[in-house]
Amino acid sequence: MHDKPITVPDHTALRVALWRALHVQIDSLPHVLEDEIGLRLAAPEDDWRQRPDMDPESTSGFRASIVARARFIEDLVTEQLGHGVTQYVILGAGLDTFAQRRPEIASQMRIFEVDQPDTQNWKRHRLQELGFGIPEWHRLVPVDFEVGGAWWEQLKVAGFDASQPAVVASTGVTQYLTKDAIVATLRQVAMLAPGSTLAMTFLLPFHVKETEKRPEVEEAEKGARASGTPFISFFTPPEMLALAREAGFREARHVSSAELNQRYFTDRTDDLRLPSGEEFLVATT
Repeated sequence: MHDKPITVPDHTALRVALWRALHVQIDSLPHVLEDEIGLRLAAPEDDWRQRPDMDPESTSGFRASIVARARFIEDLVTEQLGHGVTQYVILGAGLDTFAQRRPEIASQMRIFEVDQPDTQNWKRHRLQELGFGIPEWHRLVPVDFEVGGAWWEQLKVAGFDASQPAVVASTGVTQYLTKDAIVATLRQVAMLAPGSTLAMTFLLPFHVKETEKRPEVEEAEKGARASGTPFISFFTPPEMLALAREAGFREARHVSSAELNQRYFTDRTDDLRLPSGEEFLVATT
């Protein structure tokens, strides 16, 4: 029997990792997020910064959005750890590097990264190859979503304690899912132990985005469609809040791109800021 070949993760996960590294390399201090470990995992060609999707000017909004959402999640996880929440679930983890970059926090928790089997197989190989290893508290949870894999069941197999609260993060995912699939995820997370928190991004409909930034978002949508992963779900904040409450969450709030800009991009010496378009739902059980 031959081992399954080690394949690379999807292009979206790779691009996110490269944008995070590009932020450190070209944007002014202070950096919203310090992450070049994803670049080491991805190991792109030497000329990766010459790729069209790495153009510093035309992709600045996407770069800002990627680092802002990651920083927001990490601040939330740190805050919840202070309240005694020691389980952290990342749905669609991709090349997330929290466990490697912030071991002083991550080692106090149990981290569950949920993603496709091929991506998890590749990431496990790369972490070991780079000498990071995979400590006992860091769990890679393979789930084949394409054949209806149940992430909840696999999470329990990996050691998740359903009797204890958790932080669950889902960023950059909902736009690719049907409304039914999103509602199913909301209902599942809403059943977690009291004190659990979900942080989930969602895309605004085109008609409510900032006019000057709409071409960037439309270009991203066009690229996603061309690559076979079209954007199919958009929500206004009231619609997303209603879905969360109907799913059973005790509280739900909307964190806007404007709020993230105020929190992470105020008084910068460059023009880096995230556009209106990708927003956060933060819901608690």
